[in-house]
Amino acid sequence: METIVEVEKSLTELRQYFKSGKTRSVAWRKNQLRALLNLIHENENAIFKALHQDLGKHPVEAYRDEIGVLEKSATYSLNNIEDWMAPKKGNLPLLFFPARGEVLPEPLGVVLIFSSWNFPISLALDPLIGAISAGNAHKWDKIFFTGSPQVGRIVMSAAANHLTPVTLELGGKCPTILDSLSNPSDLKVAIKRIVGGKWGPCSGQACIGIDYVLVEDKLKTILIESLKRTIKKFYGENPKDSKVIARIVNKQHFKRLCNLLKDPLVAASIVHGGSVDEEKLFIEPTILLDPPHDAEIMMEEIFGPLLPIITLNKIQESIDFINSRPKPLAIYAFTKDETFKKQILSETSSGSVTFNDVLMQFLCDALPFGGVGQSGFGRYHGKYSFDTFSHEKAVMQRHLVLEIGPRYPPWDEFKLKFMRLAYRLNYFGLILLILGLKK
Repeated sequence: METIVEVEKSLTELRQYFKSGKTRSVAWRKNQLRALLNLIHENENAIFKALHQDLGKHPVEAYRDEIGVLEKSATYSLNNIEDWMAPKKGNLPLLFFPARGEVLPEPLGVVLIFSSWNFPISLALDPLIGAISAGNAHKWDKIFFTGSPQVGRIVMSAAANHLTPVTLELGGKCPTILDSLSNPSDLKVAIKRIVGGKWGPCSGQACIGIDYVLVEDKLKTILIESLKRTIKKFYGENPKDSKVIARIVNKQHFKRLCNLLKDPLVAASIVHGGSVDEEKLFIEPTILLDPPHDAEIMMEEIFGPLLPIITLNKIQESIDFINSRPKPLAIYAFTKDETFKKQILSETSSGSVTFNDVLMQFLCDALPFGGVGQSGFGRYHGKYSFDTFSHEKAVMQRHLVLEIGPRYPPWDEFKLKFMRLAYRLNYFGLILLILGLKK
């Protein structure tokens, strides 16, 4: 643990290095990204060991959610960074002819990245890839935070004192809507993806994991039975003995999850699972049917292996249910109804919407990842990470010819008419107007 003095020394060195201009070259950025890839490859086994020791993650899960994510992200940046760095043409109003404009991305400076414990490698280094790609050193001209809304408020408040820009990647209760799927094979795939999206990433300890499922009452029985079968297939008869499901991170978090089940009405809603082992920090994959909507388990982000199922008369009621709560980081919806899809997109607000799958939007470098409202703000991944850690500087260059007199006082009615015409005319009309005035 560094002391304040050591941190200040490191910060001073980083600022001096950034001011040297070395981080602005494409060569420096690419070298840093290649070095990061080498670091990951050389320490892959050590990373697997650490993630299993701390969280009980299997190497396959660790590669999927941590190392593979970083390899993909860094490679994508290496292949595109020169295009991202290139100035972009800005179309100027004809009033400014002859002139040209461009938007030039420049690094913000030194940035501070807060990671989270559930994906400690990828959530620390994936934003770092964006920061390096944009030409930054690390700490403090930009803050990138991943964590809970409670801590996010503290970070944002501290940043506000220095007018430091902040990106907050927070959480929220991510719902899954399960519409009627008449084809049994479609339903089977949907159930597999729901189970994988709930218990697959760190035993439900993921901000983009499924928090609860919304389904019509007539489908609840087949949903519950299908979930039970799939859980058994994935994790065996006794999931506690399985080596493919992560454990709860610590006793504090374990007790928090157990407390969610202590409400008698919540406990009565358990239809599968519910067993716990404090010594092993294990909570069985648990399904609850219609717990009270005002119970704590339905008011706060669960962040664990507990899955409430909420039944509705009509699946369209899911939109009102979602809108009655803070905006989620993600909405997942399994449906083939194109009209219903459009309704979800137009009548709800969330960081992202994924139809007929879960979690996969996080892996798409071509799509922005981020929240809205209480689930956060700002975005990253691929070019969006580059943009997050860059300032788009406007650059305008004009010629010292074709000076337009009506832009200067003294003002009169003619100059007002000129301004109105100048803002409204097309290119050729403006030229004619200028030539007419010069005559």
